[in-house]
Amino acid sequence: MAVTHTIGRRKTSIARVFLKEGSGEITINKKNFKDYFDTATLHYKLEQAFDLTETKGQYDVTVNVEGGGITGQAEAIRLGISRALVEINPDFKAMLKPDGLMTRDPRMVERKKFGQKKARKKFQFSKR
Repeated sequence: MAVTHTIGRRKTSIARVFLKEGSGEITINKKNFKDYFDTATLHYKLEQAFDLTETKGQYDVTVNVEGGGITGQAEAIRLGISRALVEINPDFKAMLKPDGLMTRDPRMVERKKFGQKKARKKFQFSKR
């Protein structure tokens, strides 16, 4: 019973995912995933890879995640789980790729520029 280790990233979140055969238990930072993430949307994101590959309840997932907010963390975990499933069975890649689960989302926060209020917003301009 080998443990598969992968890493998923999203914005500033980094998730280290350990996947092994088991009963379908998902543990995040030593907590059950339903206690760690309280919304149904985030629960769906975590289980999406298992639903698409029809492997729900076959693998135990242990995750160490840090950085970012809850949505970034959930999407980082989702990418890590997808990569681990593909490492176990390369045939899963064809099922996961059309829904974008194999792609690292490249969008990051744009930096604030000096002389401006935010990244793109300018200070209020007064003609007179």
